[in-house]
Amino acid sequence: MYSTNKSLPVIDCDVHNQFSSGRALIPYLEEPWRSQAERFGVPGAGLPYASPIGNKRKDANPPSGLPVGSDPGYVLEHYADPFNLEYALLCSDSVIGISGFADPDYAAAICRAYNDYVIAEWLSASPKFKGYMCIATQDPAQAVREIDRIGPHPDIVAVSVIGGSRMPYGDRYFHSIYEACQRHSLPLLLHPGAEGGGIFNPPTAVGYVATYLQWHTCLPQTYMAHLVSLVCEGVFEKFPDFKVVMCEGGVTWLPPLLWRLDKNFKALRASAPWLKRMPSEYVRDHFFMTTQPIEEPDNPKHLDAMFEMFDAENMLLFSSDYPHWDFDDPTKILRRLPIDKKRKILSENARMLFRL
Repeated sequence: MYSTNKSLPVIDCDVHNQFSSGRALIPYLEEPWRSQAERFGVPGAGLPYASPIGNKRKDANPPSGLPVGSDPGYVLEHYADPFNLEYALLCSDSVIGISGFADPDYAAAICRAYNDYVIAEWLSASPKFKGYMCIATQDPAQAVREIDRIGPHPDIVAVSVIGGSRMPYGDRYFHSIYEACQRHSLPLLLHPGAEGGGIFNPPTAVGYVATYLQWHTCLPQTYMAHLVSLVCEGVFEKFPDFKVVMCEGGVTWLPPLLWRLDKNFKALRASAPWLKRMPSEYVRDHFFMTTQPIEEPDNPKHLDAMFEMFDAENMLLFSSDYPHWDFDDPTKILRRLPIDKKRKILSENARMLFRL
């Protein structure tokens, strides 16, 4: 018989908050961008695909009439309190893709405004809420200044960026960002959502696919490229305490990728002479993945086997993706796992990583 999770503590590492409207950010914007936003709205990066079923749960609309995910009180009432969450870690639905916006100064200003907004209007609403700060990667120097400004806040637990990018994240262009993350003991969290939009590269290795179904299915390609780049460019030798969370990108692609990477490294280690260990060892020590959306094979024993192929009990973090359509119920997920492993995934790994 499968065990339930109702008595286990839960830390949800992917709860999406958004603005009540584009105007919610205006009071936190600096000039000259405040005046522009008042006239024309807060810009976004541009998304190339539309889901035919939307991306929100139909039962998550607040009685206040505010958009889904924009009312802190209702997120507590509808999800965090009934499911007895210890913490809900907030990942912006509104600005996380801003690194795809062409203007680096405006993008950085939007991130500063969002970070001030989430501290003032969400983190103050309940001790259950913790925040991921947003940065814009177009100008690493501005991103570093923002990490130094917001990173010391006790309720900010990670730095978030989008999976979409103009270059792999191991590139030295980004290293000053990782140095700042390490300085403040903040993991970097990658989240999908705008790949192929704005100034980002196409969302797959062969260009643009036609539909949201194809785009959504191919998202792990981006994470594979970032992971290999981060390891092979020596990021974790350079920043030994730096951690990376790959959120909402699946997990079962990881073992075969590491097998291939380790095998190739044995013959081609001259390409990465700074690495002192096998690539898979860096991944085991520096990467975390989130459970949602967990792959669901027809035979559940196949997923059990995949979990045995990597250090799942120590690398996985629970995420629900609330209030999105593919929400995972924390009381029902991973029912086949032994309770000690389930406890690690539902709360203890996140408690250690985010210092909660």
